[in-house]
Amino acid sequence: MSRSWERKVRKNMSNINKQRKKQGTGQLVFNAEKSEKIVGRNYIAPILLLLFIALYVILMQSSTEFQMDTMFWITVGCYILLAAVFYFRRPYITIGKDYVQTRRMTGDKRLPASNIKAISVQPGYVIIEQHKGANWVFSKLLNRYPTDEIGDKLKLFAQANGISFEQK
Repeated sequence: MSRSWERKVRKNMSNINKQRKKQGTGQLVFNAEKSEKIVGRNYIAPILLLLFIALYVILMQSSTEFQMDTMFWITVGCYILLAAVFYFRRPYITIGKDYVQTRRMTGDKRLPASNIKAISVQPGYVIIEQHKGANWVFSKLLNRYPTDEIGDKLKLFAQANGISFEQK
């Protein structure tokens, strides 16, 4: 396909996507692989942070020598803001044609299919074992992932890429 033709196709595709977005339907993707993004919800870290800051406030109120000045309340506000960030920054797993991607504490990490040794699915847990490095564990308890849905998608991913798949 010539470059001018590709530009025309891309321009028309963007116009169609704008119309589809207004109608509320999904967008079309040109020459790109389709991937599925499955999101969870993080409850544990925000609850622990809020409990920590509540304990901090209670202990500081009981102290007779400590005065609650503006810096104390800024610290409390920052911890509450951090808990909100952890709550609204939803964990996810993206399953592409030949990769798996997720968000870790250090940022987004992508794992190609060639680096995956095995995939194990248990009730409430999905474990992706790497050849080199730590296993990726997706838990229904900690991050409220829909592990049944992730297991089904990863089973198809494993079959397509020749990865051993174990379901317990």
